[in-house]
Amino acid sequence: MEIKENQYHIVLFPWLAFGHVIPFLELSKSLASKGDSIQISFISTPNIIKRLPSIQPPSLKSRINLIPIDLPSVDNLPAGCEATVDLKDEEQTQYLKKAYDELQAPVEMLLNRIKPDLIIYDLINCWIPEVGTKLDIPTAFFSVYSTPMLAYAGPPSEYKESNSNHRRTPQDFAQVPEWISFPSTVSYQFHEAVIISKHINNPDITGLSTGQRHAKAVGGCNFILARSCIELDGDYLNLLRDFFQKPVIPIGLLPPPAQRLVTTTSNGSAKNSDSEIFFWLEKQQPKSVVFVGFGSEYKMSIDEIHELAFGLELSELPFLWILRKPDGVDESSLLPSGFEDRTKGRGFVCFGWISQVKVLSHTAIGGCLYHSGWGSIIETLFFGHAQILLPMMLDQGLNARFLVEKGIGLEVDRNEDGSFTREAIARSINTVMVEPEGQQLRLKAIQMGESILSNHGLHEEYIVKFISELDQLLS
Repeated sequence: MEIKENQYHIVLFPWLAFGHVIPFLELSKSLASKGDSIQISFISTPNIIKRLPSIQPPSLKSRINLIPIDLPSVDNLPAGCEATVDLKDEEQTQYLKKAYDELQAPVEMLLNRIKPDLIIYDLINCWIPEVGTKLDIPTAFFSVYSTPMLAYAGPPSEYKESNSNHRRTPQDFAQVPEWISFPSTVSYQFHEAVIISKHINNPDITGLSTGQRHAKAVGGCNFILARSCIELDGDYLNLLRDFFQKPVIPIGLLPPPAQRLVTTTSNGSAKNSDSEIFFWLEKQQPKSVVFVGFGSEYKMSIDEIHELAFGLELSELPFLWILRKPDGVDESSLLPSGFEDRTKGRGFVCFGWISQVKVLSHTAIGGCLYHSGWGSIIETLFFGHAQILLPMMLDQGLNARFLVEKGIGLEVDRNEDGSFTREAIARSINTVMVEPEGQQLRLKAIQMGESILSNHGLHEEYIVKFISELDQLLS
C-alpha cells in the first residue's frame, strides 16, 4: 500500500550492535516501502554499512540513503572495532560507547545540513533529543526491546538521584516492579539481578549508567516507537502510555518476509552456499530438529558449551547447533571429546555465521533452544517453532519470563548461580519437542505464529497508521 501525501525525510540512527542495526534497517525498509512520500537516511559507521544485508526489493534502494560516519578513535578501543560483535569482551563496550558519544558534534553538523523532518534514535545515543531541540527537529526513541522489558525498566523518574525508592540492590531487581499494575512474572532471577543492578546503577567511563541513558532516551523524545503490537502485549503497551505520558506507538513486530524461504531444488539437493547444512536438514523428518543458537553477542564459556553439548546428546533428538567460537579457542578442543562421533547423523554443529531466518524457515525445524533475544523470538515464532528458553544476558531473562507467562515457552531450570545442567537441557528439550505435557506449548507457538507473527497484513497496518499520523506527531 503506497501513501502519496506529504513528503517526509526521516533519519534513523541505531546503536552499534547488529541486534539494533537490523531492526532499524527493517523499519527503514517498511517505511520506505509505503511509497515516494518517505525518504530515509540511515546513519552508521562505514564498517557496519559494509556488513548490512542487501536492501530488498531493489526498488527501495533509491528511497534509503546509507550515510557512513567515521567513528572517532578512543583509548582502549582497538582499531577497526565499530560494532559490539568486534569486541573481545564486555569490558570494551564502554569504550565503544565513548566513541559513539563523541559522534554528537559531527552528527549535529550532518543533521543541520540534511534537515530531516524526524530523527529516530536508539537507547545509547540518548543525546539525540538535545540535538533535535537545538535544531528544531522532532525526535522519536525506537525501542528494539520488548514492551515487557521497557515496562520493567520503568519511567524516567525511577532513575533520578532524588528518588529514595530507586531500585539499587539485586533483591530490588529480582521482583516485579510496583508500577506494573496487573499480574506479571516479568522480573530477573537473582543471578541475573546481581549483574543487571550494576549495569543500571553504575556509570561507566562515559559518565552514564544504563539507567541514566534509558531515562534520557525515553524522557527526551517527542514520542516512542515500540517493536510491538496490541495483539501480543497490549497490557504492557497501555502501561507504558500511562507512565511515559507521551505517545507510545506500536509499529508492528517487523517480522521476516512473507514467503517461506526455498532451500532446496526440486530433486532435494541444496542450492546455496550453506549446502552441507541444508543437505543434512533435507534428511530429517518434518518438525523434528531442534535449532540451537545464542545470537551474535554472547560468547559461551567452554564449561557452558560442554554442558550444553552433553544435554543435546542426552536428549537423543536431532539438533542443528550454530556455535559461536570463543576467542582464543581452537575448534578441535571446543566440544567434548567424542561428541561429534557419538551424535553423527543425528546432530550438526556449524561454526560461524549462517542466515538464521533461512534455517528457521526449513520444514525440518520444530523447536528452538536459544537465548530469547527479542529479534530471535519474533523470527522463531514467525515460523511457529516451539520455544525452549535459555536466556544469557541483558533483557533476555525478561523476554523468557514473558513467553512463559503467555504459555508459549519453557525456560530451562538454572542453579542459584545461574549455571545449568545437561539433565535440565535434555529434560526441557524432550518436554517441549515430544512429550505430552509439551503439546500445549507446541500448539500455542503454532497458533501465535499463524494469527499474529506471520500476519503481515496486521503489521503493515501498524506502519500505515504511523505514517498517517506523522503530521499530527510532528506538529
